[in-house]
Amino acid sequence: MFFRPYSGEKLCRKCFCESVENKVKATIAKYGMLTFNDKIMVAVSGGKDSLALLYILNKIEKGFPKAKLCAVTVDEGIRGYRDEAVKLAKQAFAELAVEHVIVSFKELYGYTLDEIAEITRERAKGLTPCAYCGVLRRRALNMAAKKAKATKLATAHTLDDEAQTFLLNLFHGNVWRIARVKPLTDEAHPGLVQRIKPMCEVLERETALYAYFKRIRFQSMPCPYAETALRNDIRAMLNRMEEKHPGIKYTIFRSIERLRDALEKAVEKESLGACQICGEPTLGRTCKVCEMLHDLSIG
Repeated sequence: MFFRPYSGEKLCRKCFCESVENKVKATIAKYGMLTFNDKIMVAVSGGKDSLALLYILNKIEKGFPKAKLCAVTVDEGIRGYRDEAVKLAKQAFAELAVEHVIVSFKELYGYTLDEIAEITRERAKGLTPCAYCGVLRRRALNMAAKKAKATKLATAHTLDDEAQTFLLNLFHGNVWRIARVKPLTDEAHPGLVQRIKPMCEVLERETALYAYFKRIRFQSMPCPYAETALRNDIRAMLNRMEEKHPGIKYTIFRSIERLRDALEKAVEKESLGACQICGEPTLGRTCKVCEMLHDLSIG
């Protein structure tokens, strides 16, 4: 029996799994994330959230014959960590007969994340490995989705991730960014595949339990670089608050929705151009990826 402190529900294994799947379906419908003929590329890391999303979307997709599902895994190049995750992702793809690709930082950018971390350590200044990883991963996923001719790129961001990102933007002073971080991104540029977050209203602990109940094998080891990120501290803080005040993460999510509506009205939409180096969409003359790679190369 599973008890939800924030709602007072007591659910058996079957009812709990159905409730998670129904939440995902409701979120997809609420934001109009999918159409009948979409080609959906799922970003699968090998962790509990992304593998749970893959299994749920695969189940949903069977009800829509014209929709097509494929997947991508990004190998950042983290020794002793990413190899296991890639192996588990491959096993899931084979079990579900899902077309997939694996892309690596080394092939795309010339550096593994371990090499980037070593460079930043030697300099003893600059961005954390997580800061590089976030930007480079987003580019890698978009490139893979474009190559696969996907119409939607699904990521496994949970309710926890959304609340954490909101607070991160506040702490970093990126208030206007709140308007751009959405469950369904705008069609801002032909070179950007629309992103969807079907699990954005599901708690992370519930995706873990769903994966356990469904006997989905996933990597439980945390990323070795996670400790360097501010997000890790925010995660711990939010988990303590949720323990004391059940439902606080949902309250934050609803606040984000209201704030986003107000911010979108106040902020003039910026048009994206092409990076003068790589040609990818960017707000400035040079994209963040090219700036980062340049900084790494100049030593």
